[in-house]
Amino acid sequence: MKMSLAQRVLLSWIFALMFLIMLVLKLDSKISWNWFLIFLPVWTFDIILIVLLIVKMAGRCKPDFDPRDGEQSLKKRLWYLTALLLKLAFCLTLCSHLEKLTDMWVSVVCVPLWVLLAGALVELGHSVFHYRRD
Repeated sequence: MKMSLAQRVLLSWIFALMFLIMLVLKLDSKISWNWFLIFLPVWTFDIILIVLLIVKMAGRCKPDFDPRDGEQSLKKRLWYLTALLLKLAFCLTLCSHLEKLTDMWVSVVCVPLWVLLAGALVELGHSVFHYRRD
């Protein structure tokens, strides 16, 4: 399943727009939905991305795959999968905190987000300052 760039951008915008509309309605007290329902478009989009990443990573198991071509690609995809799971963990802890299902400090709720941001900084530094040794 190959999506064009325009389809991916349109899908991203649709899910973001749905989430923002539901968030504004919840914050304005127009709807009294559960916070887990408000974040449903975010989770749906994340699950689609996780499934696509797993399918691409499973494509390495094909018999005609050349392992020399995909070493960096596999590491990058594993980082993307980890980042999506950290984002999902942050959204779940945030919703459970907002629904008062757990008695956690906000700093504890933000731990997955901080780990995600630290990993993104490491990835950025690696991509900017990585020198190839030929």
